[in-house]
Amino acid sequence: MKKALCAFLFILLTLPAVAQQREMKPDLPVEKWTGKTVMLIGAHADDDQLSHGTLAMLQAHSNQVYVVTLTTGNVGTQDPNLSRMQLAQIRRKEELAALAELGIPGDHYINLGYDDGLLEFEDRKAVVENLVRWIRKPRPDVLFAWDPGKNYQRWHKSDHRAAAYLAADAARAAMWRLLFEGQITQEGLKEYMIPEYLFFNDYDYGDENITVDISDFVEKKVSAGAKYISQFGPGWKNYKPDLSETELKEMKEMTRKHVRMKDGKAFEGFRYYRGLPDGLGK
Repeated sequence: MKKALCAFLFILLTLPAVAQQREMKPDLPVEKWTGKTVMLIGAHADDDQLSHGTLAMLQAHSNQVYVVTLTTGNVGTQDPNLSRMQLAQIRRKEELAALAELGIPGDHYINLGYDDGLLEFEDRKAVVENLVRWIRKPRPDVLFAWDPGKNYQRWHKSDHRAAAYLAADAARAAMWRLLFEGQITQEGLKEYMIPEYLFFNDYDYGDENITVDISDFVEKKVSAGAKYISQFGPGWKNYKPDLSETELKEMKEMTRKHVRMKDGKAFEGFRYYRGLPDGLGK
């Protein structure tokens, strides 16, 4: 009886917080954002694919978009003839080609160079410090990242799980002047608090509280997605840099099938949060 009562009280007390996050919306719809600096932090080259339509739209609307990838992606292949170095070079080339399709300049792509598949085993303090430096440089108005979870730890596969929490931890650390203060005293950077967040996921969309209409940017999303030959196309098992017309068409159709639709419109969904980093999981 006590356990049931405690469970009921917990639900009762947490309902207002849950409702508040579900009702949280940006002051302007994302479709109307302009003049913002946007940063996406992902584990791999292609994690940003889940947000390609929104990123293309933001770039087209005079926002500055940066993509930070934590790993080189040097493990994810079933081709027995590729080395780790070769794959890392291929993944970088594919990512730059995808971002070019979205209109995002190549010098806005930052790869931090960690090994694929082992992100959770890196020196966490060093990774957070690295991310904090990149947050303090362009000082983004909005951070896109894997959703670390709301009121519970969300399950992701290893590197995505690590990237979700590393991004959240770095966002929190970046606002404190005495954390990694050498960046401030020696590198000329300043502490900074990111005001808005858009969290994405590749399944279980129950926590999403906003959708972004990407109808005008579907073709950019499709064209960009077709650049990841080593990950989603015939190059997964037998890599080749150039596809035949038939293979390219198949790649684009596969990407198009994953575009989410609602009421006849293409969209991408996010959990929007605004406020102190300490509260992004509450």
